[in-house]
Amino acid sequence: MSDLRTETPSPAVLRPAAVLFDMDGTLIDSEKVWEIAIVELARAYGGELSERARAAMVGVAMGESMRIMYEDLGQTWRDPDAGARELEDRVAGLFTSGLVWRPGATVLLAAVRAAGIPTALVTSTSRRLVEVALDTLGRDSFDAVVCGDEVPANKPDPAPYRMAADALGVDVTACVAIEDSPAGIASARAAGATVLAVPCELDLSHLHGETGIHLRGSLDDVDVPHLATLLVPSKA
Repeated sequence: MSDLRTETPSPAVLRPAAVLFDMDGTLIDSEKVWEIAIVELARAYGGELSERARAAMVGVAMGESMRIMYEDLGQTWRDPDAGARELEDRVAGLFTSGLVWRPGATVLLAAVRAAGIPTALVTSTSRRLVEVALDTLGRDSFDAVVCGDEVPANKPDPAPYRMAADALGVDVTACVAIEDSPAGIASARAAGATVLAVPCELDLSHLHGETGIHLRGSLDDVDVPHLATLLVPSKA
């Protein structure tokens, strides 16, 4: 007879302590909105942002994004706070025009809520813009919301995901985080969460096989039982 104490729990009896959702590029297709605003701002400064710089800005905090932009444009003398305000003003206007859900995102979020699993929104975006986005996402869709301007350090630092788990009163190592950017994935993994990585604007194939990171092409067909399987340690 096998010793039940040493057997790996079946995915059928597992469930995440919470599901922690990134926002831009994960739940909503807002990276294209940011793209419009960033390109417009760079041109207003008399320059064109390189593809390398634009890719580096995905998923990181506003201050770091502005630093990347200014270095790329050769305008490091500019005030990052002023630039951030200009960028946010434009994005806020674009957000109010309506946001599009990423494939499978609305169905998965509804399924997680229906299962009674706590949820958190964990984003590098400022509270001002998140409040606009919640008109699309639903204000009752999350038990906690952690915004980029409300954390001591932003992604890729683990602080945002640790704060989300603390706000929900759960162990972050028993949570699944859903992310689309290298910075967000690094943040969630550093905090101890298991990560479902779903690319949007950036290729994540280099992360294949990394411990605690599971790649999917989209959230289509991802359900609560599938999230449970991610918590089962792989057998070496």
